[in-house]
Amino acid sequence: MTTETFLEEHEIVFPKLGWSFHIDPTAFTIFGFEIQWYGIIITLGLLLALCYVLPKMKRFGIDYDRAIDVIISGVIGGIIGARAYYVLMKWDEYKGDWKAIINTRNGGLAIYGGIIGAFLVGYIVARIRKVRALPMLDITVIGLLLGQGIGRWGNFINQEAFGINTDNFLGMTGGTIQRTISNNMQIGGDMYFNGIKVLWEKPVHPCFLYESAWCLLGFVILAFLSKRRKYDGQIFLMYLTWYGAERFIVEGLRTDSLMLGNIRISQALSAVLFVLSIIMQILLFIRRKRDPESMKLYVNTEESHQLIEESRRKRMGMSNEDAKIGDDKDLDILNDDDDDFDMSELNILDDGEDDKDEEQEVDSPDEKSVDNKEDK
Repeated sequence: MTTETFLEEHEIVFPKLGWSFHIDPTAFTIFGFEIQWYGIIITLGLLLALCYVLPKMKRFGIDYDRAIDVIISGVIGGIIGARAYYVLMKWDEYKGDWKAIINTRNGGLAIYGGIIGAFLVGYIVARIRKVRALPMLDITVIGLLLGQGIGRWGNFINQEAFGINTDNFLGMTGGTIQRTISNNMQIGGDMYFNGIKVLWEKPVHPCFLYESAWCLLGFVILAFLSKRRKYDGQIFLMYLTWYGAERFIVEGLRTDSLMLGNIRISQALSAVLFVLSIIMQILLFIRRKRDPESMKLYVNTEESHQLIEESRRKRMGMSNEDAKIGDDKDLDILNDDDDDFDMSELNILDDGEDDKDEEQEVDSPDEKSVDNKEDK
């Protein structure tokens, strides 16, 4: 075997579809510093997720001024967690090389590490900022699916996260993929060590594509179901079920799984999360049937209304003292004129309740006086 038979390093081919791409992982260079497509795509996924999540906060009873702090800290925690998880699982390759440890431009982020890091750091900041964790998780995981679906295309550019050989019409190959397989199938390589047999000459499963499609479909489904959720945390549990099922299957196809002995760590974790999330949804369904009042959505509570209204008043220029609400009569959370976002979609009450409020709206004194004159 010689390297002369390999495709060009940056060439990507889908043989049965007749598609061929030539993509350099480096998007451009600034002052000698290479900007990678991987980082650009991850950032794009993050920004689009934020664009979706932030305007929807009020629908979940969350004040987005406080939520922004939680999200920013969660993103930082997610990046650190994703890298730390990956490095720890491959510590023999990174120990002593601190520059390599912090270099993520060419990949090396573990999604489960990112999720764990984001949730841990985000939860701590949520407690400090008085943001309820469960409704925050419900809206966040929807954005996370969107970000994951887009971010996986960074793996496509880098020709990584691919699977074993396949004959299906989506099979792909590439110069980097062929070289990776050839190098890792040699004695001492990761695939050889883990007993994975892959031929570099044949197409492989595009695992990045499977996961991207599954995440984007999940984003659409959970965004739709979020308007009909029955209790806080329901969408989060659905996310664990949805993503856990996909990752369990796709991880079994991959050639670069992080291993603990003969166990694929992400596959085992996916199975556990899938089973636990199903059990929790069943238990919470039974509890809600028995005691609906105990499962009241946070968005319908006085605390949620109060925090959102106080934040709105501060944006109007009121001092912290003046913005505080003394009693229920001060609540005016349905007045969205001063909100920074377009609040036309952000109903914190059910549609039926909104219509009822509009029907029961009391006329102003000026309108009453005009009506009295007309009657006379």
